[in-house]
Amino acid sequence: MIEFPPGLILVFGAILVPILKGYFRLVWTLILPLFAFLVILSLPNGNLFTLNVFGQELQLMRVDQLSRLFSYVFLLASFIGGVYSFHLRESIQASASLIYGGATVGAVFCGDLISLFVFWEITAIASVFLILARKTDRARAAAIRYLIIQIGSGMFLFAGLIIRWHQTGSVDFGHIGLDTPGGLLIFLAFGIKCAFPLLHSWLVDAYPEATVTGTVILSIFTTKLAIYVLARGFAGTEELIWIGAIMAAFPIFYAILENDLRRVLSYSLINQLGFMVVAIGVGTEMALNGAAAHAFTHIIYKALLLMSVGALMYRTGTALGNQLGGLFKSMPLTAGFCVIGAASISAFPFFSGFISKAIILSAVAHEGYFVVWLVLLFASAGVLHYVGIKIPYFAFFASQSEFKVSEAPINMLIAMALAAAFCIFIGLFPSVLYNLLPYPINYIPYTTSHILSQFLLLLFSAIAFIILLRKGIYPKQLNSTHLDVDWLYRKPGRDLIKYIYIMTSSFYNHLGSNLIDRFERFIYQLYRHHGPHGVLAKTWPTGSMVLWVAVLLVAYLFFYFI
Repeated sequence: MIEFPPGLILVFGAILVPILKGYFRLVWTLILPLFAFLVILSLPNGNLFTLNVFGQELQLMRVDQLSRLFSYVFLLASFIGGVYSFHLRESIQASASLIYGGATVGAVFCGDLISLFVFWEITAIASVFLILARKTDRARAAAIRYLIIQIGSGMFLFAGLIIRWHQTGSVDFGHIGLDTPGGLLIFLAFGIKCAFPLLHSWLVDAYPEATVTGTVILSIFTTKLAIYVLARGFAGTEELIWIGAIMAAFPIFYAILENDLRRVLSYSLINQLGFMVVAIGVGTEMALNGAAAHAFTHIIYKALLLMSVGALMYRTGTALGNQLGGLFKSMPLTAGFCVIGAASISAFPFFSGFISKAIILSAVAHEGYFVVWLVLLFASAGVLHYVGIKIPYFAFFASQSEFKVSEAPINMLIAMALAAAFCIFIGLFPSVLYNLLPYPINYIPYTTSHILSQFLLLLFSAIAFIILLRKGIYPKQLNSTHLDVDWLYRKPGRDLIKYIYIMTSSFYNHLGSNLIDRFERFIYQLYRHHGPHGVLAKTWPTGSMVLWVAVLLVAYLFFYFI
């Protein structure tokens, strides 16, 4: 048995990526997640690897069902992402993806806050390269904003663990709660990465600006790691129920207006996170099973949707809905995979989203949160409206576009086929996923009432979309960027910084000019007295020198005896 953090297999393996060439490098990026997966399969439960640092026992391998489940899906998605990016010949994205994925897996097994902080920051630094790799001005600007916010999350986490360490004398990562200042800071750190309302704008700002493959990788790790740590540290925190309900509802209105399909999927990512956050807030075993199951299925079907849109962007150079359409004829396989992903995220029966979302809705209803249950139903209908129908329609079935393209590269098709197969397999055989959940579960998703209610919900949502489209009421897809909370720092915030810069520049210029004037006067006086023609530079007679020495001696004795 190998006793070291399995995520380090990917992190250290990434060192060889720039050295290897051609297919050796590409195959290496696929071997690493497979090897790490086999290592995790061989691990027993328990604390398997500890270090003593700063008088604290750091637990780098806390293995239980929750950490196993998340590590499995992270490595599975990392493998699929590696297949999807098989056509790339640059090493930066491959290395960054492996380090990013390895740090995320490493964080999943952390049993203490210090090691979690280390992996937390590695994920932030590695992921930013996937945005920078696009090499556009918009990508560079988005990457800077993204990095500032992610590092800010790490600062809150570090401050929280220091306070908690001071108060309790321990850095163990278990249930934290909101009872202490340290817990509040850690909660805020987790909330930033989870894209809580008012803290979410970094996601829809940065993800669409990444490379074709980078957006897929970004969608897998950061936010789902946040779901894991929330489930580990704040399960049963009632505030999360209402935070999650808002997250599930508000992205619908933005996504309907969006023309960039990758931004639409970024908003839908927040929407789906809302379901998981609500379940964590409920905190029962059934609800936590629902959160874990939905995180598992969401990683796969969201990656599938982003891969299909990414394939379109790879062939056409754009992801704008008003510039696409009619491409199902030239890219039929990609269109088919996109429909499978859309059916999964919309929770169609016999697809993966149905069997995980049903657990959350049942858990919420069972605990009596009727208003929240209604919000989640509304959010479920909205998902079909702006993802389940909008993405395939505007990408493949709307009016004919001007693009004449061929099908996606074979490696992209294989990656999409793998993800689509998991979406269908999990939907048909939910017990396979249920057996991996952290708590024992005896839940049957395919009851008559569940299937009928979901079909009716999806039917009414589809009818609403058709009516809005036929009546011309559906918002037009325009080439524009819709700002939400990021308006605060991209508009008035930017103007404020410019104003501060102008004022400080003026102050320093004024201060500098005064200092220069004073310095010049000092030099002038110094030259006047000590220069070649100055008083102190002249040759003095011996009598004058003796006189001044005597005067100074008398003055010294006077002050001394006083």
